Amino acid sequence: MGSVVVAADVDSMMGRSRFRARGLGALIGWRLVTLIPVLIAVSAALFAAAALSPFDPLVGYLGARYETTSVSDRTLLTHQLGLDASWYQLYGRWVGDLFSGDLGVSRGFAQPVSTLLAQRIPWTVLLVVVAMSVAIVVALGAGVWAGMHRGGLVDKLVTASCVMMQGLPPFVVSLAAIALFAVGLGWLPPAGLTDAGAEVGFGQVVRHLVLPAFALAVSQVPWLLLAVRESVSGNRGEDFVVGAATRGIDTATITRRHILPTSLAPFVTILGARLPEIVVGAVLVEEIFSWPGIAGAFVHSAKDLDMALLAILTVGTTCAVMLGSLLADVAVALLDPRVRADG
Repeated sequence: MGSVVVAADVDSMMGRSRFRARGLGALIGWRLVTLIPVLIAVSAALFAAAALSPFDPLVGYLGARYETTSVSDRTLLTHQLGLDASWYQLYGRWVGDLFSGDLGVSRGFAQPVSTLLAQRIPWTVLLVVVAMSVAIVVALGAGVWAGMHRGGLVDKLVTASCVMMQGLPPFVVSLAAIALFAVGLGWLPPAGLTDAGAEVGFGQVVRHLVLPAFALAVSQVPWLLLAVRESVSGNRGEDFVVGAATRGIDTATITRRHILPTSLAPFVTILGARLPEIVVGAVLVEEIFSWPGIAGAFVHSAKDLDMALLAILTVGTTCAVMLGSLLADVAVALLDPRVRADG
């Protein structure tokens, strides 16, 4: 009789696992399917909005020479660059070139977009990975401690600090970091990838990475830390935690094996929801610190209406945010069995 019950339990667990796997598959499939029309709508809207913009892309192309260029030469250049076409014609050409593997040439940087991306994306990835790794470690460490000691002195200090820092945009944190650590104390360089005239090397990059990574991490820590604190504090009173404490399991083991795993789901949800904020923060930080990443190119392409570069960056950013959100939702469904993953 007992073997029959065990077999039934095993079959039930396997059935739930298969159902959950199908649910995750449906979720992933549905998100990937909806990604395509979203990218089409975003890219088409970008070209339409650029056509309505009062800015002349020829100004960005010519720079200071624009004022000295005759009207006839401007007209000729506009025609040669294809800027006199309608937005849907420009969009159609861009899509056609994209499907043929040609990302186009950036007018503002005077080089192929593919080359520009290859040069700049690694530096943005480095900045974001380092900053978010620091933010996650700090948020988990301090958040778990504050949640386990809610109402204590450390919890009050951490919470008050987070509430104050939540209202500080990344550019304020960046300027404050430069004023204190670069100008005031002189400990770190204020901008760039290396010192003037120095070759790119590990030591140079690390020294110049500290301040921008610190500024980006500080701008994200408050939201992540408070999410961990609230989740840990709430899970302390759950039945499974009380039961583990009643059985004599030490607090460290309960925290590590019971409280922390169930608290990670809300943390991952907040992390996924803040992906657009992380992108915006990276743009601001790279501009202020003259970090040679892709975010700075994003700003210049938008200012000059450099559509070949602006379009691919906009589509790529949208795609990255949506895929990151999908990964966060999948992670939440895997971490917390109570969450449904039905697409």
